[in-house]
Amino acid sequence: DGEVANSTYTEFFQKEAPERFLEVFIAEQLMVGAAVGLQVVGLTPVAATFGAFLTRAYDFIRMAAVSGARIVLAGSHAGVSIGQDGASQMALEDFSMMRSIHGSTVLSPADASSTVRLVEAALDWPGIAYLRTIREDTPPLYGAGDEFPIGGSKVLRQTADDRATVVATGITVFQALEAADQLKGEGIPVGVIDCYSLKPIDGETLRGAVKPLVVVEDHWLEGGLGDAVLAALAEDALEGRVVHLAVTEMPHSGTPDELRDAAGISAVRIAGLVRDLVQ
Repeated sequence: DGEVANSTYTEFFQKEAPERFLEVFIAEQLMVGAAVGLQVVGLTPVAATFGAFLTRAYDFIRMAAVSGARIVLAGSHAGVSIGQDGASQMALEDFSMMRSIHGSTVLSPADASSTVRLVEAALDWPGIAYLRTIREDTPPLYGAGDEFPIGGSKVLRQTADDRATVVATGITVFQALEAADQLKGEGIPVGVIDCYSLKPIDGETLRGAVKPLVVVEDHWLEGGLGDAVLAALAEDALEGRVVHLAVTEMPHSGTPDELRDAAGISAVRIAGLVRDLVQ
């Protein structure tokens, strides 16, 4: 832990298993270096801090991949959705950073059940696994028995009459579902895909989804879910339009709902874009 256990709640793990908890304080490079050392002796380390602070350890993460290390990195408090803490605390480049690491997997659960399953999957990953977690309370979407294989996705809304498909991940899944409910009431059915695995990504489901695709993420425009979706579509003949909603302006402090709306990734903004596209 990088001295954020009371914010990320890894303090609960510390209480249960203090002999397996290492506090490195505000030293993210040391944290990743220690994780690499622990896996050398056969342990399975999880290094946890705010996603934004992992950028300080990027060179150590890159060298961990060069060494073929097997570690899990958990980055919390990501995107404008963390609200009042402001831009310095918002991980908005973490998807891009971790997708670029050789042999990595990038996972972004939306609720408690998917988080549990993806933690288990990350612990078994043969390289570097990055898990982006959410600060806000989120309602349950899935049951305890649902499976979340790395490289998969979940289709949450789909009908034969869909006019478009919204592709989201993490916190934006809930914005997508709210937008879909609004549009359904207006007679505009749309599909919704929870892209919980960004790397590898479920290209088959994306290629089969009704176009246009509206990709929504709480991340900078560059290097995240949108680019992963386009790369997956490019593996086959490109067909249909893709529109990308992401953070493009430097955010400020505010409530999560205010900041998502200002960034253009709120349910209202998604619904408005889909309305324009289909009409």
